[in-house]
Amino acid sequence: MSVNLSAPDPKTIFPVAGVELGTAQAGIRKAGRRDVMVMRFCEGSKAAGVFTQNRFAAAPVRVCREHLSMTHNIRALVANTGIANAGTGEQGLADARATCLKLAALAGCAEEQTLVFSTGVIMEPLPMQRLLPGVEAAYADLGEDKWLEAAQAIMTTDTVHKAASTKAFIDGAVVTVTGISKGSGMIEPHMATMLGFICTDAAVSGDVLAAVIRRAADRSFNRITVDGDTSTNDSFVLIATGRAAMKPIESLDDPRLEAIVEAVTTVAGKLARSMIRDGEGATKFITIKVEGAATEAEALKVCYSVAHSPLVKTAFFASDPNLGRILAAVGNSGIADLDSSRVNLWLDDVLVAVNGGRNPDYREQDGVAVMAKPEIVVRIALGRGQAQETVWTTDLSHEYVRINAEYRS
Repeated sequence: MSVNLSAPDPKTIFPVAGVELGTAQAGIRKAGRRDVMVMRFCEGSKAAGVFTQNRFAAAPVRVCREHLSMTHNIRALVANTGIANAGTGEQGLADARATCLKLAALAGCAEEQTLVFSTGVIMEPLPMQRLLPGVEAAYADLGEDKWLEAAQAIMTTDTVHKAASTKAFIDGAVVTVTGISKGSGMIEPHMATMLGFICTDAAVSGDVLAAVIRRAADRSFNRITVDGDTSTNDSFVLIATGRAAMKPIESLDDPRLEAIVEAVTTVAGKLARSMIRDGEGATKFITIKVEGAATEAEALKVCYSVAHSPLVKTAFFASDPNLGRILAAVGNSGIADLDSSRVNLWLDDVLVAVNGGRNPDYREQDGVAVMAKPEIVVRIALGRGQAQETVWTTDLSHEYVRINAEYRS
């Protein structure tokens, strides 16, 4: 089940010079499906990453953080689905390191030049006797044009694989940005239950790349939520191979930096919104816009208070314009000096509430018509300032409960 989401058109997904991808069926949890993915990068490639803020960060997250603190010069990465290698103690760390050692031997690089990722069930050990041969098989499958196969290999409860590309012109050269991601439940910012891998052939130093990924994440993956739960394994990595015909960007003051940020954010935004459209059990794609806030942080507080409210989400699922629930969520957002008499509320273009109360011209049938749509915009004006923010979320359905009740079945 997804909301206006289809598989990416292969013609719109562009190879990135210096990047190869391969997949394999290792039987990590279920037989007969791709569940191991490897990427190899040319010499000189740089990488940066952002990861979950969950204090129970999975073993692969801890290893990735360690490796990226040692070097930006990453030559390969591996991801498995089915088992998250989280809540697995010292053995989980040993397994993550063993996976890196296997990949490093195949790629002919140092262990710290590899990254490892896992997603799936928490507190179960990895079947290393199947995973390591799977890494070898995926490495043998490497090719430049296998982005969509790679996107399929990192899926868990996703119903549609997710990939996106764009091109930018910098220094007269064409720069390509292509990425894949997975995630459809346990989605909440900083990060979401997701894996995201974006590659570009732009020439960018490691320190600058770290700034680019933080800015892109804040405008994409950190603006989505399905259920308010932050996973143990959330990871977003950006790799720059430097193969484009441009001079390297080595300073945050470089005027060309904005073009890179915009291209990466474009791809990350498409992937993030695809994850919401494919949210577990989702029947509605909901955009929440808060304007007139005193600060951006305040606007986000209101966005997430509305987006995380089970009462609001179930009303959307039922197409029931019980819209007082939205006002209640706004009031519950933690803004101590909020003046409710200045708050206005719209559903799409329908003005529902004026100055904190029901619009005298609002008609119930207009609310019903909007709520029945698969895509809905909720706009909230606080009347406190000029700051604004946007968050994307879903409704909460019977199917979401079923998927998560039967997750290990």
